[in-house]
Amino acid sequence: MRVYVPLTLPGLAEVHAAGELGPAPLLAYAVTPSLREWYVSDDIEELEYAALSRAAAASLRMLAGNPAAARRRVVVAVDVEDKAASPVQGMDEATLGEVRIAGSVALKRAAAVHVDADDAVADIAAAADALGAADHGDDDAQFTVDGAEDHELLWFGVQEIPNLVQ
Repeated sequence: MRVYVPLTLPGLAEVHAAGELGPAPLLAYAVTPSLREWYVSDDIEELEYAALSRAAAASLRMLAGNPAAARRRVVVAVDVEDKAASPVQGMDEATLGEVRIAGSVALKRAAAVHVDADDAVADIAAAADALGAADHGDDDAQFTVDGAEDHELLWFGVQEIPNLVQ
């Protein structure tokens, strides 16, 4: 099963140094039954993109909680055994596609790293700053947060991590 682990660049640096994603339990996103039902598609590529997008939103939340982190969302795509990922139960939008990984995952199991481009930094910074107000119903703040989704994450091979974290 492919899972998408949200991180920040400092978090990616820690993962790279440790050689594994952890500690457990590890938050990730995947194509779960609830995500399938919500997204209403049988196209696995569309469903995986939806899971990646959910992880990108979780990365944005991590950025909001860490003002010192570079304002670039980071998602690591990792392949794990199906039984290693336990879907979070429920159909509320906050947990769609969310899974928990019971143990640490070796970085060598990663398939790719997805990171915002440099030209997204200003919009991602604004979205991270507006997240709290958006959560409290501010429509202008929500518009700013939604603007982060206008930026596609770039694909990087795992061997490129050292260049991303320096």
